[in-house]
Amino acid sequence: MSERVLIVLSCGTDNPNRATRALFLAVTAHKKGKETAVFLLDDGVFIAKKGIAANLTAATGDRADDHLTYLQGYSVPILACTPCVKSRMFSESDLIEGARMAAGDEMIDLACESTVISL
Repeated sequence: MSERVLIVLSCGTDNPNRATRALFLAVTAHKKGKETAVFLLDDGVFIAKKGIAANLTAATGDRADDHLTYLQGYSVPILACTPCVKSRMFSESDLIEGARMAAGDEMIDLACESTVISL
């Protein structure tokens, strides 16, 4: 089993349960000692936009911003698909601390080296 875990998330505010669960799994992988990264696609990029995660709570009561705060605190890479961000009319300066834009080839490189969980 790989010591690297890549969480790929393609939903955002449209599905707070899946979005929050993806971040929870990233936290869990990191706490288990895995080298962890999060790649946000499609509407998932909204998770990395400043102020959005504060309004996402799963049915379990988990809060997306609590999980993001943990990931940021441990410098877990939070990568937002560049064309997905641009097509939603925001930019890298709108992203939360620790998040950055990344191209699809970087996601492929990470996926080839990691166990991938896609939500």
